[in-house]
Amino acid sequence: MTSMAMPGIATGMDTSAIVDQLMAVEAIPQQQLQQRAAGQNEFLDVLRSLNSQVADLGSTARDASRSDALQHFTASTSTDSVVATASSDAAPGSLDFTVDDVAARHTMVTDAVAEWDTTSFTITGADGEAHTIEAASASLNDIVQAINRSDAGINATRVAAGDGTHRLQLAAAETGADGAFTLTGTSIGSTVTAEGADAAVTLWAGTAAEQRITSPTNTFSDLLPGVDVTVSQPSAAPVTLSVEQDAEASASTAQELMDGLSSVLGFISGQSDVSTEGDEVTASPLTGDSTSRAARQRLVDAAIQPINGQSLSTIGIEITRNGDITFDEARFTQALANDREGTEEMFAAFAGRIADTAVSLSDRYDGQITSRITGQEASIRRTEDQIATWDTRLANRRAALDRTYASLEVAIQQMNSQMEYMQSQLAGLPQANQAR
Repeated sequence: MTSMAMPGIATGMDTSAIVDQLMAVEAIPQQQLQQRAAGQNEFLDVLRSLNSQVADLGSTARDASRSDALQHFTASTSTDSVVATASSDAAPGSLDFTVDDVAARHTMVTDAVAEWDTTSFTITGADGEAHTIEAASASLNDIVQAINRSDAGINATRVAAGDGTHRLQLAAAETGADGAFTLTGTSIGSTVTAEGADAAVTLWAGTAAEQRITSPTNTFSDLLPGVDVTVSQPSAAPVTLSVEQDAEASASTAQELMDGLSSVLGFISGQSDVSTEGDEVTASPLTGDSTSRAARQRLVDAAIQPINGQSLSTIGIEITRNGDITFDEARFTQALANDREGTEEMFAAFAGRIADTAVSLSDRYDGQITSRITGQEASIRRTEDQIATWDTRLANRRAALDRTYASLEVAIQQMNSQMEYMQSQLAGLPQANQAR
């Protein structure tokens, strides 16, 4: 049978409520530890976010510090039928050429048949290599499947010809003269519908330096250093290929780095603010933190210190009175136009300095911010251990209070029973007037 506790039945006091109130007082130190842990975790989350942002900045800066980071070029042609793209290996210049031919895929079509006449035949490539095709049966489906699964480099398709017959269209997987092939070992006739051919352009046509260049595809790689050209149709008229510096793309590379730097500095400032509302003052997670303050100062120093005695303001990088780093794209673009090599060298040195600083702050092993995170994690573990210890201490304290008040109830119950007994005994004694 289940017993039911009835606190206060002897004393008339709500001993359960009393124990709860006493435990609320006893739990204050643990609540303070929990509040401390919450603050520590918030601080840790902000530190981790800062470390991640600084690491990303380091990666961006490292890319921007490469000698070719600002080597952006744009390539264009005088006709829509020729498309040019330029890489960082390109150089300013121009070239005239004519497009003689575009690349073609070698294709043939067989006579219309209901089924193939053999299960074994040969496809021979332009290089003379023969590929024996072995099909499971003479059905056209099996023939197509066998061709497509072979290493002949041919794609086969069945095309309806009417009256239940089909033609097989065989096409080289790649364009170009080297894709030509022949079909032997079968009596079924075939017709070449397109000869495999290379694309061709002629440079300096009509001069003693005339030169013909071919490509198995319609793309000519490195027609000029770092410039690929794709043709789509022949052109008897000369096509002019032009390659120029892309100042806008170069400025975009610099802007990306400056945006990353400004974002990190802004994050530190925003997480270090102190706000006031009436009499209430609220501090941000990084307020007063020496590590983040030192990180900001190191990044600012890396961004504003002269390079070889020359101010970075000459390429548009400056610091305001408020400590913000600004970037003047127009001045940077003008600096590139006036002295591209010198501007590229200065920017590379600037980016390298930012990269070195960011890495020293966020390195996964010994970065300054990383070490602060490690210390904070250890501090949180100690706080959590203390909170766990208090769980045991409070449980024991509640058990002791419960026993104390239970014993009190028993003692008072016993006293009440004794009082009732004495009162009943006294009530049974003869009264004085009854004796007379």
